[in-house]
Amino acid sequence: MNAYARNAQSLGSGSTGRAHTFDGPAVAVLDSRGSVVRWSRAAEDLTGVTAEEVCGHPVQELVADLSEDLRSATQLPASGRARLRHQCGTVIDVTFRTFAVDESEEFLVLAAPTHHVADHEQGAALLRALAAQNRITIALHDLDPATMQTNATPGTLDDRPVQPGTRLWDLLRAEDAETLEAVSRQVLETGAPVVRQNQQVTWRHDPARRHALCLSAFRLEDAQGRPTGVAALYIDSTDALRARRNLDLAREVAEQVGKSLDVVRTAQDLADVLVPAFGDLAAVVLAQCVLDGDEPPKQLGGGDLHLHTAALAPTSAAWPAGIKRGAPVPPLSDHPLLRSSQHGKTVVYDREDFTALMGGPQLSESVLAKDAHEVMVAPLYARGLTLGDIVVWRTDRSAPFTEDEVDLMKQIASRCALAIDNARRYTREHSAAVALQQRLLPPATTNTPAAETAGVYLPAGGGADISGDWYDAIALPSLRLALVAGDVVGHGMPASATMGRLRAAIQTLADLEMEPDELLTRIADLVQRLASEAPPGDHDTIGATCLYAVYDPVTRRCAIASAGHPPPVLVRVDGTAEAVEISPGPPLSVSGVPYETTTLDLEPGSVLALYTDGLVERGDRDIDQGLRCLTDALATSYRPGRPLDETGRVLLAALVDQVPCDDAALLLARIRAVPEEHTAHWEIPADPAAVSEAREWTTRQLTLWGLDDLLFTTELIVSELVTNAIRYGRPPMGLRLIRHNVLVCEVTDSSSTQPRLRRARTTDEGGRGLFLVAQLGGRWGCRHGQTGKTIWSEQAIQASP
Repeated sequence: MNAYARNAQSLGSGSTGRAHTFDGPAVAVLDSRGSVVRWSRAAEDLTGVTAEEVCGHPVQELVADLSEDLRSATQLPASGRARLRHQCGTVIDVTFRTFAVDESEEFLVLAAPTHHVADHEQGAALLRALAAQNRITIALHDLDPATMQTNATPGTLDDRPVQPGTRLWDLLRAEDAETLEAVSRQVLETGAPVVRQNQQVTWRHDPARRHALCLSAFRLEDAQGRPTGVAALYIDSTDALRARRNLDLAREVAEQVGKSLDVVRTAQDLADVLVPAFGDLAAVVLAQCVLDGDEPPKQLGGGDLHLHTAALAPTSAAWPAGIKRGAPVPPLSDHPLLRSSQHGKTVVYDREDFTALMGGPQLSESVLAKDAHEVMVAPLYARGLTLGDIVVWRTDRSAPFTEDEVDLMKQIASRCALAIDNARRYTREHSAAVALQQRLLPPATTNTPAAETAGVYLPAGGGADISGDWYDAIALPSLRLALVAGDVVGHGMPASATMGRLRAAIQTLADLEMEPDELLTRIADLVQRLASEAPPGDHDTIGATCLYAVYDPVTRRCAIASAGHPPPVLVRVDGTAEAVEISPGPPLSVSGVPYETTTLDLEPGSVLALYTDGLVERGDRDIDQGLRCLTDALATSYRPGRPLDETGRVLLAALVDQVPCDDAALLLARIRAVPEEHTAHWEIPADPAAVSEAREWTTRQLTLWGLDDLLFTTELIVSELVTNAIRYGRPPMGLRLIRHNVLVCEVTDSSSTQPRLRRARTTDEGGRGLFLVAQLGGRWGCRHGQTGKTIWSEQAIQASP
């Protein structure tokens, strides 16, 4: 029911007893004397007086409180207000207008309740205001929702005038018109209004652009409540939606880009965020030196800029043949927009400019999507360095880039450039740390007479972090081999530096041929000294564990000592595996506590596995459970014919998380032995005459081995060493020869006196023996044992032609 009807009903009932309604203005025709000539039904409804009752009577009889101006007026006023008597006794305030009837002395009077006229004027003012808004379109649909009348003008709903009776199908794509028509039809049928419903539409004359409309619609009814049509308000929210989308995109970039310290991962995160929110295709190209962690050079102009495609999105798109992830960017022409980009400005290329940049249509087609119409390039500029570019394509029906989007891309590029530069700097520092650690670690595999070894190392974080885990295989005199596994407390460069110092110290002490327990005691003292030299607050962070083993392939015995390190695992020849029972001492950060050496016999072909706790300990298991898992995995994966490095990789894959929290190091040693026929031993009598007997015995043994070319030098070495043992040592004494890739000559006595090499003066009668030994042999040395010392010399054996 409209406002006229509702207010008319408030007047009460007439003499007929029916409700008085008001469907329109009351109409009366007056003669020149002011008498009523004709009286409309609306006038009856307004006053309750019928035409029979009023016609022929002066109209003043209906007016209550007639003003003095109206009483004395000689003619009817053109407009004004009056108070009319209703038949029921009430008074109605009306507003009226009069019109002279052409070629007649009669007047036409139109009257309506004043409050209805005020409502009408306010409604008209509201409609005029709404119609004047260039971003609000009013559409009135009749009972056919597809047809409308609208206030749309060029630049509002369409770029052309919209005539009354225009159909939605004439303006919009078929699917969009069908959607809006369905909404209007629903409102028309149900009467339920639609409020702020977002719709995406495309005009027929501009199919390349999508517009966002906010739709509100309600049903129109007549005075009896019958539907007469639908009124729809369309608010173009494209700009607001774009602004909101830009804010969402900026927030998404801030949240998603920069979480990784990997350059390529950061670039890919950036490309993934931009598609499809900002463009249809996106790529991030970076200078090759940025990918390597170095600073890019400053370049200006075209040519080969040494750029590589680091990221593409979406990866599943049909990219042109010349664009591949990891592939270099072709040389570019010296284009003005390229120079603008190199100076830090975000630029937009159309197809013509991009073709000129690429040097012609042929190369352009290989790097430009077939339906791309614009390409935006934003330089990644951070800390005075141009790291690369963000490249975004708009294709097919996507709208061209706007100035707001160019400004947004500037902000995105600025933020993401810092993230990529942070990743680049981390890459540089991490590469330096990894290079340092790799230089500190021994070769992955060694091949010695004592054992074949293979070591594998996995940094924490899947390579993103480094620590102080290490392994080592140190060749010792007399064909012996030292095996080492250690773990320094902490991560990063400090742990790697400490590991390097400990490894160097162990190698030095190993060359002195100390027993394992004594060597660990010396290393513990070193760790204590390193802790005392550390900055305040870092004393408690200096520490390590270590396992040190020495294997002798002649005796086939292995001596092991542990400083808080997990025990080794032994895989026997029959394939069974078990942890070696040792007596571990305290970690190397604790000094003053003795270590204990455990000795065991090893069979040739068995495998000894040394490792760090990162291999056996993780969140879902403790070190004991991990040790059992390692033992079972070794028994399962080890095969005599399988290369040790392959076995090591299989074990790491089976036991370590894909992204471990701690470093893991593993050293596998396949045991070998020197055949008994390659060694010879002779007891030395405590008699000076035994020197000649030792030479004769040596000559016979070398002749038996076919080493005639070493007879002369070996006889001299044996003479000097045996002479020194008889003169300065104590019985029992012995001479041993070992043949392998070198000839080892050892003289053992019970004295602990350390021989010393010195340069004898011209007048000295002695002091030249060890000098001769050092000159004749490849190397020489002395080691002390529990029952004395052994002086040894090695000579290389020339391979048979």
